[in-house]
Amino acid sequence: MTKMNRRGFLTSSAGLVIGLSLPIAARAQSGAALAFESDGTEGTFAPNAFVRVAPDDTVTVMIKHIEFGQGPYTGLSTLVAEELDADWSQMRAEAAPADAVYKNLAFGMQGTGGSTAMANSYMQMRKAGAAARAMLVAAAAEEWGVDGSEITVSKGVISHGDKTSAFGALAEKAAQQTVPEDPTVKTADQFVLIGQDLPKLDTVAKSNGTATFSMDLYRDGMKTVVVAHAPKFGGAVASFDDSAALKVPGVEAVHQIPQGIAVYATSTFAAIKGRNALDIQWDDSNAETRSTDAIFEAFSEAAAQGGQDAEMIGNGAADIDGAAQVIEAEFRFPYLAHAPMEPLDGLIEYSEGKAEVWMGSQFPGLDHPAVANVLSLEPANVRVNVMLAGGSFGRRAQDTAHFANELAEVAKAAGPGTYKLVWTREDDLHGGYYRPLTVHKMRAGLAEDGTLTGWEDVVVNQSIMAGGPMAQMMQDGMDPTSYEGSTKMPYDLAHARTGWAQMESPVSVLWWRSVGHSHTGYATEVFLDMVLEAQGKDPVQGRLDLLKSDMTRDRGVLEKVAEMAGWDGEKVKGDKGYGVALHESFSTYVAQIAEVSDVDGMPKVHRVWCAVDCGVAVNPNVIRAQMEGGVGFGLGTVLFDEITLADGGEVQQSNFDTYRMLRIHEMPEVTVEIIQSDADPTGVGEPGLPPIGPAVANAWRALTGETGTTLPFAKKTGA
Repeated sequence: MTKMNRRGFLTSSAGLVIGLSLPIAARAQSGAALAFESDGTEGTFAPNAFVRVAPDDTVTVMIKHIEFGQGPYTGLSTLVAEELDADWSQMRAEAAPADAVYKNLAFGMQGTGGSTAMANSYMQMRKAGAAARAMLVAAAAEEWGVDGSEITVSKGVISHGDKTSAFGALAEKAAQQTVPEDPTVKTADQFVLIGQDLPKLDTVAKSNGTATFSMDLYRDGMKTVVVAHAPKFGGAVASFDDSAALKVPGVEAVHQIPQGIAVYATSTFAAIKGRNALDIQWDDSNAETRSTDAIFEAFSEAAAQGGQDAEMIGNGAADIDGAAQVIEAEFRFPYLAHAPMEPLDGLIEYSEGKAEVWMGSQFPGLDHPAVANVLSLEPANVRVNVMLAGGSFGRRAQDTAHFANELAEVAKAAGPGTYKLVWTREDDLHGGYYRPLTVHKMRAGLAEDGTLTGWEDVVVNQSIMAGGPMAQMMQDGMDPTSYEGSTKMPYDLAHARTGWAQMESPVSVLWWRSVGHSHTGYATEVFLDMVLEAQGKDPVQGRLDLLKSDMTRDRGVLEKVAEMAGWDGEKVKGDKGYGVALHESFSTYVAQIAEVSDVDGMPKVHRVWCAVDCGVAVNPNVIRAQMEGGVGFGLGTVLFDEITLADGGEVQQSNFDTYRMLRIHEMPEVTVEIIQSDADPTGVGEPGLPPIGPAVANAWRALTGETGTTLPFAKKTGA
């Protein structure tokens, strides 16, 4: 097989890309009239790190956020196209390489997560486009000998009277212009592309198979590598015998690395077969050997102790025990895998003094230095190419850069060469980095007249951030991602307390789609429904009455979703139950109502109505898709999914036969309405997920009287 052409890109070290921050640095293109397109074509105009205008008039936007289906290629390109006054047909998108100039302004490093892609890029990318437009206009004014203020740009055509030009013809002259320090951007009433249902830039390539993922990459002489990891979390290699593995046709080497035993072969099949032939003795002295049930019991006992104060309002929980009525519930949430369609994989070319990596890197700002550190290379001699990825849901957002480290260790152990590291589906489901197993112990007190006297939510789980590079984000020893959504609720709870107890386990945990909100949204909204029912209140009106006066955006989505669903206060109509949930996460507000029936003891979700307020709707098509995707992903999770440890600590799930995804016939009809807003845009990749679980659970309880306190729902039926 011939060697694939490498993805080229402009690098700051080559002097062709100019750093762009807010405000844009007033640096010209170092006097260079020419830059280089990814195929090496001369004549490309690159006014900054994000925009390239080619001689054929195409505009390529360098996207600093990984694209794994959530839409940054399209969304960020829309911002550039809007300010550049380009035609959408000429827009292209390409992944930016690992480089500090592409840092996430919310993180301070290059990375994607927390639904921050649009929020941190909104003005940055608009100003990048505006700067390029200003330089093209200045070039046209110089070429034609006219005043730049008299020049217009529309759909990729620059005009003055009877003179017109496309972008490419002016690229060389535009490159000579001074980069404007703080270019003027449009007002909302001038938008032409922002707010329109533009087709996604990556859809065609992903549909016809021409899109390239790291799993698609092959090189002549490449070795495929799989690693035997400890079957129990915290286990380590005691000894191993590779003699049988080395007899497998195609297996060329076996090396021990810090993560386990790596098998190098001429094909994936041979590598896996060789791994199966290894004889490994494991040291489990520091391993997790408890079952899931035992871990839940330990967490439940910790919840009963109350934990540390994460938030105190008024008298907190002091008045609950003496109330006329005390409502209690314990919610149990299992470990969850991300299970993206494309498991972890990556390719490294390593030679003396340098290395180049291709992988679906969600945190290039961490993966790049990790590779350099393992291989003892200067960072400038390491290049990380960010590839399209087949999903993530948090799986590739590794604060420990564990996959990049393992890839580099594979190369280090074998020496210079080309290596492709592959994690199989089973490797990933067995490998940890799960959403933390969590217990919520909820209590509320009601006075004789039904007044809420106190609310308490004690959250118990492992910390994702503690002990790693993100530990600096902890607050007074507390990990806010563990209980976010249980605090700062929009409801006027006069007396409330949130507690948190941090637990320890060798099981590795990681951010999972919507992070803490994925369980806090469920626990708080289901428990609130229980409280409102005890008060004899309507679930929608009861929430509206509880909302603080300044929670106008929460109120807006809740009123809108009630209108969409024709809510009339009837929670059961015939054989259908209806439930509502409201939750804000990542500064995006979402309310959902679910229609549910009972099919063989399991919820069958027929329809979901969803109202979302995410500020300016840059591309409504992407927003609706992400809300629908969040509903589908969240629904499958609450109905079917859990990672369980057997007695002894080994994971029981291995592939989609035992870690079940929502099937197409189980996907409900989803109707999405986007609230018109002039607020700065916020993310949509995660906020659609938290409300679906509680909306379904509340509909199920209305229909059957059963409260889903232990997830998944299938646990009680064996479905």
